[in-house]
Amino acid sequence: MPGMGAVATTTIAGVMLARRGLGLPIGSLTQMATLPLQRRDGAVEVPLKEAVPLATLDQLVFGGWDLFPDDALQSATHAEVLSEKHLGLVAEELRAVKPMPAVFYPEYVRRLHGTHVKKAPSKADMVAQVRDDIRRFLRDEGCDRGVAVWCGSTEVYREASAVHQSIESFEDGLRHGSPEISNSQIYAWALLQEGIPMANGSPGLTVDFPAMYELARVRGVPIAGKDFKTGQTLMKTVIGPALKARMLGLRGWYSTNILGNRDGEVLDDPDSFRSKEVSKLGVLESVLAKDAHPDLYGSFAHKVRIDYYPPRGDQKEGWDNIDFFGWLHYPMQMKINLLCRDSILAAPIVLDLALLLDLAHRAGMTGMQDWLGFYFKSPMSAPGTLAEHDLFVQQVRLHDAIRRIAREEV
Repeated sequence: MPGMGAVATTTIAGVMLARRGLGLPIGSLTQMATLPLQRRDGAVEVPLKEAVPLATLDQLVFGGWDLFPDDALQSATHAEVLSEKHLGLVAEELRAVKPMPAVFYPEYVRRLHGTHVKKAPSKADMVAQVRDDIRRFLRDEGCDRGVAVWCGSTEVYREASAVHQSIESFEDGLRHGSPEISNSQIYAWALLQEGIPMANGSPGLTVDFPAMYELARVRGVPIAGKDFKTGQTLMKTVIGPALKARMLGLRGWYSTNILGNRDGEVLDDPDSFRSKEVSKLGVLESVLAKDAHPDLYGSFAHKVRIDYYPPRGDQKEGWDNIDFFGWLHYPMQMKINLLCRDSILAAPIVLDLALLLDLAHRAGMTGMQDWLGFYFKSPMSAPGTLAEHDLFVQQVRLHDAIRRIAREEV
């Protein structure tokens, strides 16, 4: 895990507790969900983890990189997501998980000041150092294989540029220190070169550009992303499809959030917030298909705000005001007040993505895994195609892909 803050340590501690029978991994489809399968005598619900050969929780070893030297126990304690009671039950295991020094060029995450960072004469040398870390970790921990999930902070907004168009242009950019190559892209390049599948939990480019698609194919590695779908956007991918299913019109959707954890601090920088804003704003436009229904969705207003509010910590709060209309254009409103715990919602996503990407890799699947869009605010999709945002359509695609892996009829 690049980034071993609140999300990563909540995931790690939760898995450690679950495999000792001290807690349930609620929210994890791989651990809790069933998969509908057809049999001669009718449909049956089979536990998903029994339908396909997923790695089990006791097969997982955790490691990663962070800007600060705190071990997983110290980091989890500082994050204040899990209780002292829970952390105390797995304290020794957490204490043993120590981060490797991070790749950190501060211009991509301006609100953080890392003290546990790598030094290298070029970005190509940074990639080499990360590759060394990966090999050493797998060797020292006795691992057969690895998988990576980006759990780091949101980077400043960037669009794909010339350096991102091919393996050759990207590697030339690494050698010459291109300012278009961010911290997360350096990790991703190193991981894919080492044959490690990667999921991107933030809204940055990371693995979402032509050179990375090409490298994933060449190295035979699956990739997925981007930006974990946790709170407010999860609700949009439920309520939006409901409005469309009933052919109810939309005048406007205003969303605002308060958040006080490290992610909230990073998003206080306008350029980092821009990355998140783009990720959040794309959801409704895709779900509602406004070009197909101009009378209902042709001109709605959509606004998103995130404010850093330290007293709230990881317990974020989102308010949504939805102005919609029905029969004869008569106006109506809906209000949503969502109080949730960011890392508690993200942790099962991290676990599922790790297990499902590992499964996909063993099944010989390479490149972009759009069937994992269920887990993301801004799902990756093939060039020239629209990403699917409807949560329930995404669930069908997820189930169908798992059935194909299980060699069940879809």
